Amino acid sequence: MSSTAQPPIRFSTQQAFASRLTLATLTGRPIRISQIRPSSPTNPGLAPHEISLLRLLEAVTNGSTIEISYTGTILEYRPGLITGSVPGSGASGGVIRHEIAAGCTRGISYFLLPLCLLAPFSKAPVNVLFTGPGVITSATPAGDVSADTVRTAILPLYANFGISNNIELRILRRSNPGPRGKGGAGEVQLVFGHQVRLPKTLHLLNSGRVKRVRGVAYCTGVPASNNARMIEAARGVLNPMSADTYIFSDVSSAPYLPVKDKANPNVKIKTGIGFGLSLVAESSTGCLYSADVVSPPSGGVPPEDLGQQCAYQLLECIAAGGTVSSVAAPTALTLMAMSSEDVGRLQLGKDVISTGQIIGLGRDMKAFGLSGWGFRESTGAENEVVVSVVGRGVGNVGRKIT
Repeated sequence: MSSTAQPPIRFSTQQAFASRLTLATLTGRPIRISQIRPSSPTNPGLAPHEISLLRLLEAVTNGSTIEISYTGTILEYRPGLITGSVPGSGASGGVIRHEIAAGCTRGISYFLLPLCLLAPFSKAPVNVLFTGPGVITSATPAGDVSADTVRTAILPLYANFGISNNIELRILRRSNPGPRGKGGAGEVQLVFGHQVRLPKTLHLLNSGRVKRVRGVAYCTGVPASNNARMIEAARGVLNPMSADTYIFSDVSSAPYLPVKDKANPNVKIKTGIGFGLSLVAESSTGCLYSADVVSPPSGGVPPEDLGQQCAYQLLECIAAGGTVSSVAAPTALTLMAMSSEDVGRLQLGKDVISTGQIIGLGRDMKAFGLSGWGFRESTGAENEVVVSVVGRGVGNVGRKIT
């Protein structure tokens, strides 16, 4: 997937940073991103979570080159071959250990979603352990979904593309955003052992009717009664809509982090304290809709409010229509563009397709040489459209040459 002779595709600003790096790695096209926070008086250039993502891409690829300007406002990235957790290429015992620094303000899904898109096209299985003081497993105020939502609402989507074996996301230690939304000291492991030459062409046009709701209420370092109060409030909203509603309660202790204190080097403090709720609704045709809420780092929000907010957010996601939610739509559209040279069709709600994220993704795909999208009105619903995507057949180069 490496092509060093091609001139880099030029972008500006840090918008859609992870998505553009993922598309560059999948297509093998080099990119150059300029004007990355040039006017910030205190923190110009790349942020800590963006540097961490670049290190992750370097670990799961072979031959990638990354050049960053002195001020950090210009990045040139030339992708290599996606190798996964190949022994001798950064993996120890078949596992890549990726440590996230304490200054990270993004949730673990910021790293998981690009990695899951790259994993099916890897030369070898992907096994990455995310650790360090900056791992946040819950949702974040920045808009990242929790690891539970990735596990229950996004990873099952890969089965529609014929990618379903040996895929597991393990939440080894939970954490919420720490003080000022930074860090959490959680631990997550992604095992993605199903590699394919080309994903199957997707035809997902029938959303069906919601038949059940599942969820996870989690709390770290706070009383378990917070979970019970969130669950009761959420069920009060959802039970009249769906009788088959079950929300699991997960209670864990808060992780400890050492404090840099010369007087007492053994002292540790709790971090990642808080609680949250992740809900997933499944339809009769297997379509999934998700919602995520988390207590703010500053506190002050009662669990009942979070439970009701998450339930109403799930109902809004279902009301938006389509066969995939706004959280999973970028993953589905990207895999459709990478599939075999055939026309795939996906039904999306107009409120989903009109978001800035989806519109920007379509423009970026066009810049990388992928096919454009076709639209037509859905015959079954007024607020939905059918998106047609022609696959480019790029697929897994590493699997083809071995």
